[in-house]
Amino acid sequence: MRKLLIAGNWKMNKTVPEALELAGELKRRLDGISDRDILICPPFTALYAVGKELEGSNVKLGGQNMYFEEQGAFTGEISPVMLRDVGCSYVILGHSERRHIFGETDDLINKKVLSAVKHDLIPILCVGELLEEREAGRTKEVVKNQVLEGLKGLTPLDEFVIAYEPVWAIGTGKTATPEQAEEVHSFIRELLSDLFGREKAELTRILYGGSVKPENAGELLKMENVDGALVGGASLKADSFEKIVKFDAEG
Repeated sequence: MRKLLIAGNWKMNKTVPEALELAGELKRRLDGISDRDILICPPFTALYAVGKELEGSNVKLGGQNMYFEEQGAFTGEISPVMLRDVGCSYVILGHSERRHIFGETDDLINKKVLSAVKHDLIPILCVGELLEEREAGRTKEVVKNQVLEGLKGLTPLDEFVIAYEPVWAIGTGKTATPEQAEEVHSFIRELLSDLFGREKAELTRILYGGSVKPENAGELLKMENVDGALVGGASLKADSFEKIVKFDAEG
């Protein structure tokens, strides 16, 4: 049985005082939950402070991105060593905004994934198709390429998470139907089985992301191969993120 992972990607939101207020509220509201993992990914400027706030709690800390080198002349970048230093255990890599706004390639993302694993960070590799790619019937082709290229060089012993985020559903208010999500998640699990063996595929968590909110989380998370959610806007308010985390406890 795969343990659910509910992750909040705060993106470029929250000053340090705002981040501390939200993190403290989530720590209080989500205290004692042990049947699923809870993760929040604040902006870099708030990681240290939020990490201190979360110490001793059941809410984990993650980064939204990183560079693959440990240190050096890479102005404006954050290293895996730095993320570990402030208390991160996860890092989001290959998010569609990194791919399509900042031009990150599969090769660069793969280097980041390998570096994250090397430094004991669990990478959350994001994959997903554009609207025109879905309409052209290329969803599986695009997702397959991103999975194969992103995980190149990993072994069955390495821990990672996949997040399927159809680009057309991110920040648009549109959401894949539970059946559409399940179809792609099942496809990804078969890819993982081919790459790493059935046992590893059955243990690996595959999250859904793309306009996840309290109103649709329950139906998505009840799908057999949907093992959690990567939540954007709804993770910026304690009420909505709490409802998503507790979706089945509230019926």
